[in-house]
Amino acid sequence: MGATRFEEIQIQTEATPQMLATRLKSLEADAMIERHPYSEKPLRYEYRLTEKGRSFYPVVHALRAWGETWCKEKREKVAVRFVHRECGHDVGLGNVCAHCGVPVERKDLDATMSSRFAKEREQRRAVFKGK
Repeated sequence: MGATRFEEIQIQTEATPQMLATRLKSLEADAMIERHPYSEKPLRYEYRLTEKGRSFYPVVHALRAWGETWCKEKREKVAVRFVHRECGHDVGLGNVCAHCGVPVERKDLDATMSSRFAKEREQRRAVFKGK
């Protein structure tokens, strides 16, 4: 579900190409991400998290939980619903499955975007393509 290619990251973050290139180079220099070619002509890369980058997931998860709690109206659904693959139950905003009590990492979860969030992403993509 996460964007891995330059253009898609640019669309979803609304960063300028120069800013995004600088940030990606910095993350690569810090060993948070790695570049992997997906096209040879023209040469294009996708970006994947390293072990170090994946270990940052608890921080991102905590920021997500904070944002879902404090940065939107109570009636709004979560932007992304995470389901524990092992038991099939919604994990909610915690990092322990409420159903089976197992601590979960991102690799243990299936993600589904809310229709509102998916629509917002598509709108960003359309605006970007229209430039």
